[in-house]
Amino acid sequence: MSGVWSNEYIFQSAGLVVGGKTTHDADVPTLSDLVARHTALDGADLDWLHSLVSDWQLLADLSFADLVLWAPLLGETGWIAIAQMRPTTGPTVYHDDIVGTIAAKGERPLIDTAWNERRICREGDPDWSTGVPVREETIPVRRAVEGGAARFLGVIQRSTNLSSARTPSRLELTYLQSASDLAQMVAEGRFPFSGEEPILVRSPRVGDGLLRLDRAGRVTYASPNALSAYRRLGLHADLVGAELGRVTAALCYSDEPINEDLMIVASGRAAKETEVESGGTIVQLRAIPLIVGGGRIGALVLIRDVTELRRRERELMTKDATIREIHHRVKNNLQTVAALLRLQARRLRVPEGREALEEAVRRVGSIAIVHETLSHAPEEFVNFDEIADRVIAMAGEVSSPEVALTPRRVGEFGVLPSLIATPLAMALTELLQNALQHGRPKRLEVVVETVLERLNVTVWDDGAGLPEGFELDSSTSLGLQIVRTLVEGELSGRLTIEPRPQGGTVADLSIPLPPC
Repeated sequence: MSGVWSNEYIFQSAGLVVGGKTTHDADVPTLSDLVARHTALDGADLDWLHSLVSDWQLLADLSFADLVLWAPLLGETGWIAIAQMRPTTGPTVYHDDIVGTIAAKGERPLIDTAWNERRICREGDPDWSTGVPVREETIPVRRAVEGGAARFLGVIQRSTNLSSARTPSRLELTYLQSASDLAQMVAEGRFPFSGEEPILVRSPRVGDGLLRLDRAGRVTYASPNALSAYRRLGLHADLVGAELGRVTAALCYSDEPINEDLMIVASGRAAKETEVESGGTIVQLRAIPLIVGGGRIGALVLIRDVTELRRRERELMTKDATIREIHHRVKNNLQTVAALLRLQARRLRVPEGREALEEAVRRVGSIAIVHETLSHAPEEFVNFDEIADRVIAMAGEVSSPEVALTPRRVGEFGVLPSLIATPLAMALTELLQNALQHGRPKRLEVVVETVLERLNVTVWDDGAGLPEGFELDSSTSLGLQIVRTLVEGELSGRLTIEPRPQGGTVADLSIPLPPC
C-alpha cells in the first residue's frame, strides 16, 4: 500500500486517531454514525451505501480481495473508512479492522485519482509495505439520480493479497471477469440494483455455486458446485452451452403453470431470487444481471442446494405446531380442573373451604391463560401485556361486591419467554387477589418498567394497608408464600412488600430478563 497514514490528521470528536492505528469510542461507530458525523452525504446517499455494503461480499469474493469503502470528509480534506469487507475466497490483506481510519488528501493517490477522474484506477506496481505483495485498485461509487446529475459518494479500495499468486484456473478467471464487470457497474451507478428486495442472510454466495450466462441466457461457465446442484435436480447433459431457463423449466416440469419468476431468474433478466424443486432436491437461485455501458452483457446466477435447510425448517414448523397443540390441550385440561374445583366449592358448606377452592380456581385459571396464549404463539415467547390484562380483568371480576374495582396497568411488559410468563402470571394473580381481598382499596395499579435488563413490577393500592408488625419472611399467608417462591425461586428475582406512605400497600418485584 503506497503512502503512510497521517499522524497529524486527528478527529477528536469521534475518538479516531490516525497513524497506522485506529482507536474507537466505547461504542464502535456504525456506517450511519460515521457518515452523519464526518461527511456531507444525505439520506438518499446513505441508503445507497447501505444497499451496497449489504451485498458487496459478492464483489469481495469474486475479486479474491479486501474491500474498504472510503467517503470524503467534510470539505473534501481527506477520507474516512466507513466500511470494510474481507473475502471468503482468498487471504485477507487487513487482519485488523480499519473502519474509522482517516487519511488526508494525497496520502492515497489511487483513491484521489478515482474520485477526481470518476474512473476505475488500476495503475501502479504491487505494494510490499506490509511484507506481502498487494495489488490495489480503486472504484468510484456512483449513485444515479433520476432526472438529475449522478452523485459520487465515495471510493472502494480493492486490495488483493498476491502472496499465493499462481496461474489462474478457469474458475478464477471467470470470477475475476465477473468482479471486473460488477466493479464497472458500481462505477456506473448500476449496482446495487435500485428497488431490489433486501438480500436475505441465507441467499446463495459465490462459493455455493456460480453460473455465468451470456446475453441470450446460455451458460458459458458452471462452477463445480453449481453443476453438482443441477445434477441433483436430475440434469444428465452438459450444462455449458445450454439455455438455463429452458433446462431449469424442463427439470421442474409439472402439471402446474411454470413459475414466472423461475424463467426470469434462470435467464438472468432481472435481479431476483427463486427456488426450484425436482426429485426431492430444492435449489435456490439468485440472478445478478450484468449491465455495462448501458447494455446487458450477460448475468451471474448464484446457486445453493437448500434441501437439508428446508427439511429442517419443515421439522421445526411441525415441532412448533405440536408444541402449540400441547399448550392448547394443557389449557383445556386446566380449565376442566378449574371447573371441577368450582363445582366442588359450590357444594361446600364451610366458608373457609369454599374460599380455599376458589383461590385454587384463580391460580389454575392464571396458568391456563398463559397456556392459551402460548397455543397461538409461533414460538415460546408471548406478549405478556395480553396475559397481564386478562389476569387483571379476572381479578376485578372475582372481587367482592363491596370493592367493585378493576385494577389498572401502567407501562408495558413486552414479549417474554414462557419460562418467565407462567410464574410471573401466577405471582401477579396472587398480588392482585391479596390486595383486593384484604386491602379493599379504591385504587389498585400495576406499574411496569424495564431498567438495565431487569423487569420491575409494582403493585400498589390505597386500601387498609398491612397489619402491624408485618414481615414477609414470617408471613403465614399462602398467597404471599406462593409469590415469594415464584419470584425468588423460579424467576431469580427480588420481592418486597411494604406500607405505602400515602396509605395502603406497595409490592415491588424485580426479575432479571434473559439477553435478547
